[in-house]
Amino acid sequence: MIKFSLQCEAGHGFEGWFRNSDDFDSQKARGFLQCPACGSEHVSKALMAPAISGTRTQDKNHNSPQSSVPREAVTDDGAKETTPPSQAPVPATIAQGSGEQSLAVQPDLSQQTEIVQKLRELRDKVVANSDYVGDKFADEARKMHFNETETRGIYGHATLQEVKELSEDGIDCLPLPILPEERN
Repeated sequence: MIKFSLQCEAGHGFEGWFRNSDDFDSQKARGFLQCPACGSEHVSKALMAPAISGTRTQDKNHNSPQSSVPREAVTDDGAKETTPPSQAPVPATIAQGSGEQSLAVQPDLSQQTEIVQKLRELRDKVVANSDYVGDKFADEARKMHFNETETRGIYGHATLQEVKELSEDGIDCLPLPILPEERN
């Protein structure tokens, strides 16, 4: 798996994991990539710090806390390079237009746990107060929008194309959050 730093046209930065560079290109071409902040489908790879290793003597003397974490970088041709922990540079992002570099910061694990718990509560509330319509989600949403059936909370499954068509028809819908246990 390769972790790419991604950026949308509005400048929102985020990360994505892919099997290889071709997988990124394929998902982008099919419209599967969206910015989590604004929903834009105009996503591209952001500038990533290259993996540059020093001499063995320098590596033995390098004792910073970041040296215990393996790093990945993507070369100009899209190939993945994994640098051993003792040779890994500190990840950096380039601030647009400033020429300055800033260190990447890992989010607080307790915050992540709290966010996941709130998402779980939100999902449970939606499921408890809505009707499951399965693969008929787009059809049911349209019927409610055009007053062909009573308006109620529903959830189910829809393809990306169906969701795009609903949006074009002025019908708002949101995905239910995917929780970590659902990815395993």
